[in-house]
Amino acid sequence: MRLMFSTAAAAVLMASGGAPAAAECGKACLERIGTQYRTAYLAHDPALAPFSPHVRFTENNVEMRLPDGTWDTVTQEVGPALTLSDPVTGNVGIYTTIMQKDIPGFLAIRLKVADGKITEVEQVISTRRNLSSPPTPIGPIEGFAHDPDLARPVDKADRMSREDLRRVANSYFSTLENNNGELREGIKFAPGATRFENGMRFSDIEQGFRSGRYRFNERVRDRDFFLIDEVRGIVMARGYIDHKGVLDTYTLTDGTPQRSIFREPQTWGLLEMFKIKHGAITGIEATFIQTPYYMRSPWTKTPSMRPGGLTPPAPPTPPSKPAPTNPPLDG
Repeated sequence: MRLMFSTAAAAVLMASGGAPAAAECGKACLERIGTQYRTAYLAHDPALAPFSPHVRFTENNVEMRLPDGTWDTVTQEVGPALTLSDPVTGNVGIYTTIMQKDIPGFLAIRLKVADGKITEVEQVISTRRNLSSPPTPIGPIEGFAHDPDLARPVDKADRMSREDLRRVANSYFSTLENNNGELREGIKFAPGATRFENGMRFSDIEQGFRSGRYRFNERVRDRDFFLIDEVRGIVMARGYIDHKGVLDTYTLTDGTPQRSIFREPQTWGLLEMFKIKHGAITGIEATFIQTPYYMRSPWTKTPSMRPGGLTPPAPPTPPSKPAPTNPPLDG
């Protein structure tokens, strides 16, 4: 079902309830702000969402003034959107699909909310036009649906601590890095666990890891688990997968010969979420894009150690830029 938002409809939404102070902004409040953000985004009008006077905005790891980027070009949300929230950190996560005229795309969003206002916006938009060789998996947005279990609350008796949820998600990245068939740090997968990457479905995640299929992943770095939705049992994270391009041929654990598809240095940037129950990953959804090799996010606070080298300094944090009141569409 396609969702279209008008400015008038957005105004009604805004009038139905403003954002309360941070101390009162629980899951319902955060997710309402997420809806207001989507409304403003689709209407090309920041005035329709509760932005702080000073807001940082990045799209595909580039910092810019808001509104810019796809804020100017989005024409439709195909959806439906999946919204996550973490009242402890004040983060909101959104996964949805959009159109820019005739160009479909998968969009992941992180919002930081403080005192009822959006202070940070991080977007990753993946379209066929911004992919490069080797091709990043991407599927059609028409007919795509989130796994319905992602949005369901986990029974209270089965909920895990924030630290345990984070540990399981991190073990996934540790197993993905230099994958040799070993399941690391006690990672477990539920039977039938599937992964969606830019809308493409990959089944039998565990077998893929046990086969050593992803040996070409040199490192998974700058991991940041910024949103933990304890009610839904979901962790949302940012990270980068580096491919040095040095590996030529390798063999799977069953002896099948393989040739790496990465022939030169290349990196994927991602916003990925993990559904976790009883200590096992049951589902994964990720939006990721091609980036320059070893690129860092403007949001990276503690860069990962370079193997065999020194830790590079963290990039400086640019000064916050005010979001203008009723800004023109050309920014």
